[in-house]
Amino acid sequence: MSFSSLPAPTSSPVTTSSHALSPYGWDEDWADAFAPYAAQGLLPGRVVRVDRGQCDLVTPHGPLRADTAFVVPRDPMRVICTGDWVAVDPEGDPQFVRTLLPRRTAFVRSSSSERSEGQVLATNIDHIVICVSLAVELDLGRAERFLALAMSSSSGTALLGDAGTSGKPDPQPVVLLTKADLVPDGVTLSHLVQDIEGIAPGVQVLTVSSATGEGVDVFRAVVSGGTSVLLGTSGAGKSTLANTLLGEDVMDVKAARGVDGKGRHTTTTRNLLVLPGGGVLIDTPGLRGVGLWDAEAGVGQVFSEIEDLARQCRFHDCAHEAEPGCAVLGAVEDGALAERRLDSYRKLLRENHRIAAKTDARLRAETMREWKRRGAAGRAAQDFKRGKMR
Repeated sequence: MSFSSLPAPTSSPVTTSSHALSPYGWDEDWADAFAPYAAQGLLPGRVVRVDRGQCDLVTPHGPLRADTAFVVPRDPMRVICTGDWVAVDPEGDPQFVRTLLPRRTAFVRSSSSERSEGQVLATNIDHIVICVSLAVELDLGRAERFLALAMSSSSGTALLGDAGTSGKPDPQPVVLLTKADLVPDGVTLSHLVQDIEGIAPGVQVLTVSSATGEGVDVFRAVVSGGTSVLLGTSGAGKSTLANTLLGEDVMDVKAARGVDGKGRHTTTTRNLLVLPGGGVLIDTPGLRGVGLWDAEAGVGQVFSEIEDLARQCRFHDCAHEAEPGCAVLGAVEDGALAERRLDSYRKLLRENHRIAAKTDARLRAETMREWKRRGAAGRAAQDFKRGKMR
C-alpha cells in the first residue's frame, strides 16, 4: 500500500477537522481531547502507518509524513502505533509529531525480547477480529490464546494506563473463520464453527470466503462502525480480505504454501485503511507468536466454565491438580470438561503468571514462596509414604 492512496490534501481549516477526519474515526470526544492542542495551532492526525522513526498521518489538510523524534518514550508501551491520534506541527520541514493523545484502547502482547516488555499492536480499536484459516487443521489452543488477549483488552486489563477512560464501549472480539471455500474434504463447516464456538463463550463467530464472497457482506456490516484490527497467523487471508472489503488490490498478497497452508509474511507493517462502506480497518502482519500480556482476566473469560467449576471446589485455593473434592477434575472424569481444555487453561495461566512475575517484584517473591511451600508439602508427603511403607 502506498501512502499516496490516502485522500488528496484539502484546504480545510482546523475548525472543520471533525468533518475531514470523520471517516477515520474522529468524533466529539477526540475533538474535546484535542482542544488544548488546537489552541496551540497544532493539527490533529491519525497514524496510518509507522516506519523507522517516522509515521504516515492523515490530517484535515491531507496526508503527511511526520517525524516522531519529540515523542520518543522510554516506555515501549508509549511508542506511537498505528491507530493513534496525535497532534502535529502544521508547518515545517520535516514536520514533527508533538504529542500523543490518550488512548482509549490498545491490543497488547508480550514482546519477543527477554525483558518481558509489552508490544502494542493497534490502538483505539472497537473490534478485535481474530482470523482463523479453515484451509488447515484448526489449532484450538492458538485460538484460545488470541481470545485471551482480546478479552483482556475488552476488560481493560491489557490496556495502557490512559485507556478505557472515554466511556466508550470496550472493544469486542470476533472470530472470523476465513477461506470457507477451502474446508478439507470430509470436514463439515458447521462442525468447525461449533468447535470454535465451544472455546469462545459469548463471542461472535463468522465464516467468510474472499474467493466466493460468502459471508463478506455480513462481516462488512460488523466492521462498518468504528475501528477494527485484523489479527492472525500468516496465511489466514487477512490482506486478501482487506482487499475484498476495499474493492481493490491495495494490500500485497501471496498464496499460502500448499504443503502446510502457511503464509509468506507479505504484509510487513500495520496499515490503517478506510472502508468504502464505513469503518476503519487495521491490517497487521502475520503473528508467529502471541505472548500473553496481563491477560489473567481474559483467560478467565475464555475458560469461564472452568472458573465456574472452580467455585465449587472444596478448597478455595485449589490448583485443580490432585486435591480432594476438586470440581474441575471431577468434571474431567465425568466427561463434562475436555482434558485438552483444562491443559490449555493451566498453560495460559502459568505463562501469564510467569510474565507478570518478571515485571512485579512482589509477585515474584510470592511465587517463590508458593514454590517452596509446594516443594515442602511434596517432600513431607513422600516422607510420610516412606514411613508407612517401612
